[in-house]
Formats: sequence, C-alpha cells, structure tokens
Amino acid sequence: VLLLTPFSVFGIENVEQQVQDLVNHVDSQYAKTKDFQADFTQETRIEGFDTPLQSSGRVYIKRPGYLRWDYAKPSVEQIYVQDNQLQMYVPKHNQILKGNLTMMVAMKAPLHLLQGMGKLTEHFDVHPTDNGRLGKGGLPLLTLIPKKHGPSESAVTQIVSEIQPDTYFIRSIALHEVSGNISIFQFTNVKANTGIDDTVFTLEPPEGVVIVENILPQG
Repeated sequence: VLLLTPFSVFGIENVEQQVQDLVNHVDSQYAKTKDFQADFTQETRIEGFDTPLQSSGRVYIKRPGYLRWDYAKPSVEQIYVQDNQLQMYVPKHNQILKGNLTMMVAMKAPLHLLQGMGKLTEHFDVHPTDNGRLGKGGLPLLTLIPKKHGPSESAVTQIVSEIQPDTYFIRSIALHEVSGNISIFQFTNVKANTGIDDTVFTLEPPEGVVIVENILPQG
C-alpha cells in the first residue's frame, strides 16, 4: 500500500512526487468505483460583484459514461450526460437544451472533470498548488490544467481540487475561469457502489416541453 507522507518530512523538492502519488491514489479509487453520488454546494464568485451566488443539489455518476447533475436551489435544473452528449432540462423555461459536452465551454458544473475521474493525467496536467499547499485533511491540493482537445478553447484555466484523505474521493474543487470568475464546489454525503439504476440517467421529456437541438458553445 502506498502511503502519503507530509511534505515537511521530505522537503519541498519532493512535492511533485507526493502529488503524483496522490493522483495515483485518486485514479485508482475512481477506477474501481462503478457508481457514485453526493450532495454538493456551489459558490460562484463573479468578477466585479461583491456577493457570490449560492446553489446546491446532487450529482450522480455511473460507469461507463453516465452523469447527472441536479440543481435543486435556488432553481431546479437537471443536466444529463451520456458519453459526450448533454441534455439540460430547465423546468422554469419549459426547455430541454441538447448539445455536445466538449463544446459546452462555459458549463457551470464541473462535468468534464467528473467524467474524467480515474484518468486525471489523460485530461489534465497536474501540478502542486502554491508550492505544496495542503488541504484541510492534510493532503496536497491538486492544480489541474485542462489539456487542449480540438480547436475549442476551454473557459476554465485551472481547477484546484482537495481530496478526502480517508477515501481519496474529491472533497472540493474550485473552477477558475478565463473571465476571472471562480466556482467552488463542496461535496458531502458521498455514497459509492450502491447500484444506481440506469433510469436515473434517462431524461423523459415532459409533455409540451420545447427541445432545442445542437446548442452553440456559450461564451
């Protein structure tokens, strides 16, 4: 079993190796996780505004390729992802928006990160955060820089992730956008390998809902 030792024991020169060890732990944990669900809270700090936006809900993941992100407060929105196809149901507007996940460069939920869990280095360049800054649980914070895939540019410049030390699941993430906005997500009530039914990830369009196909990337 690979044990992570505090940076103070080895010195700052070993930070990179400590980060790599942690990435291996996280990838290993998520790789053997068949399904995952958790409550989340979100605080979005918008550049130029003093008061952050608050929201909350629940996220569901099932391998291979299923993800559902539900906002419950302040308003209901449901985002369904199967592989690279995304549907967002907004009851308030009686609309379902359909599009391609990789083209949704300004999505307000960390969908691409969560889908890529178990293969972090495939999707991100991973670095120590602020010369080895630690999270509340004592593990190093991970700074993830999205790798470029295709011609589209990501709206996210970096993601700072805190890992839960006893499970190696994500405890929190902070999405830093090109615009200067920062969205901070905290995950609680985590449950893994409970056998989530496939129907949880299937959106049945309500009668009379307007379906908008092939939505354009948001700037």
